[in-house]
Amino acid sequence: MSSLEKVYPTLRGKLVVSCQTWDNSAFQDPTCMARFARAAVEGGAAGIRADGPEEIRAIRHAVSVPIIGISKVKLNDGDVLITPSFEGARQLIEAGANLVALDCTSRGQSCGALNRLRRIKAELGVPVLADIATVEEAIQAAEAGADAVLSTLRGYTPETVRERVFDPAFIGELAGAVSVPAIAEGRVVTPQQACEALEAGAYAVIVGTAITRPAMITQRFVSALQAHQRRLNPQRTFIGIDLGGTNTKFGLVNNRGDLLFHSATPTPWKEGREALLSHLKQAASTCLEEARHRATHPEAIGLATAGWVDPQTGLVVYATENLPGWTGANPASYLREAFDLPVAAENDANALAVAEKHFGAAKAASDFVCITLGTGVGGGVYIGGRLNRGNHFFANGLGHVPIEPGGLPCTCGLSGCLEPYANSSALLRYAGAGRFASADQVISAANSGDSAARSAIRTLAAYLAIGCSSVVSLFDPEMLILGGGLAQDNPLLLEALTEELAKRVSIWPQRKLRVEVSPLGYSAGVLGAAAVASVAAANSCSAACDSP
Repeated sequence: MSSLEKVYPTLRGKLVVSCQTWDNSAFQDPTCMARFARAAVEGGAAGIRADGPEEIRAIRHAVSVPIIGISKVKLNDGDVLITPSFEGARQLIEAGANLVALDCTSRGQSCGALNRLRRIKAELGVPVLADIATVEEAIQAAEAGADAVLSTLRGYTPETVRERVFDPAFIGELAGAVSVPAIAEGRVVTPQQACEALEAGAYAVIVGTAITRPAMITQRFVSALQAHQRRLNPQRTFIGIDLGGTNTKFGLVNNRGDLLFHSATPTPWKEGREALLSHLKQAASTCLEEARHRATHPEAIGLATAGWVDPQTGLVVYATENLPGWTGANPASYLREAFDLPVAAENDANALAVAEKHFGAAKAASDFVCITLGTGVGGGVYIGGRLNRGNHFFANGLGHVPIEPGGLPCTCGLSGCLEPYANSSALLRYAGAGRFASADQVISAANSGDSAARSAIRTLAAYLAIGCSSVVSLFDPEMLILGGGLAQDNPLLLEALTEELAKRVSIWPQRKLRVEVSPLGYSAGVLGAAAVASVAAANSCSAACDSP
């Protein structure tokens, strides 16, 4: 058990509030910080983190809870270091701090942090906490005698500068790597994130900016409102590219969802990764040339692609053999380097769901499922108003829900998945080998009354209902929205699917499930890709960070 746990067990599972002033602030006064600390304790805070002897002295007169003292000092290189001297630590304790925190990152260690940590413990007799940015730094600090490690500086060092949001997984990794308490601090801006930190293994949670900096709290609201207004501005345009297994569609889209320009070209799906990347570059170039003619400047590129995508990096985590060699590609990075524009990538079915939420049938819905029917079968799901991606971005794989044990082989490598029973090839198979050249011909013939074509659509609908019934039972959505080539101009599919679902889904009348075809039509994927780019741009503008 560390000294922290022995001396301050009341901090376990509790909130510590960081009350620190900052340059040119309206609250740049120790008395103001003392009032902030008092208010925090009145609200239930179990401890305070504060900067400098003067503020700590004022806070100690106002509250009796433990105070973590730090001393921010600007060094000769112009950067600030937390508690860079033993004398500074001694002054913090004399002012009323019960614990001392210091920078134990690689930079801090180069300035003698670990030796200073040992000396503070030995001579001042107080628990010492290590502000770190990586697990390796935490291990080194714990081995040097730190009583706890704090994630304070993650995102503020050269090695971690890309880490711009709170990451509970890192807290879990930190807690598992050291035998002393791990305390979550930095970029915790919501109560939910604080709870996630505790669930991940944090001993306590420290929150600063989100509680004690009114100017930055106000700025978050202002930024969110500005981002919302930008999203509504019809003058803002985005490039949307929908990379499908058969065709690639692309175009210019404004914030209202208007297609200013669109085109399509066959996808060189057999030719491998490099050919696909070059293909995407050409599509984007065409859009940019069209934008120049229209005197508009796209803000970002959105890519909707077959396969599962990590939206943070743009990496295609996994793709089936509908696009051979696409697994491991990073088209977002490739396009970003080619055009020096922000690029957001997303699974194509997820992108369709985003398009429906922003421009289509699901504007007022919180829980809905989108299904794309074409060369493959994909799914996009919103739960509680948010796009569901899953832990590894593999969620919504409706096409790979097993429906037929030992059935037809699927491009994912398994057998009996929904996809080979509900895609374009399946429809042609049900209609009779060689009778039709394309799925569009089958649909057209069915609309003209051809009995074989109508029977084929009903067969496909029956299989589709098997897969969808599981999704409906699992998520209980408000809407089921059909998109993709097989859903267009195909009223019989909608009718037959609804009939089949009524037979297969329990409590059917009470669900009042609306089964609809996407109103976005042929270019829904392009709109989805553009919507993904718009959302990513807005999120980037409104993202806020906590300060150590």
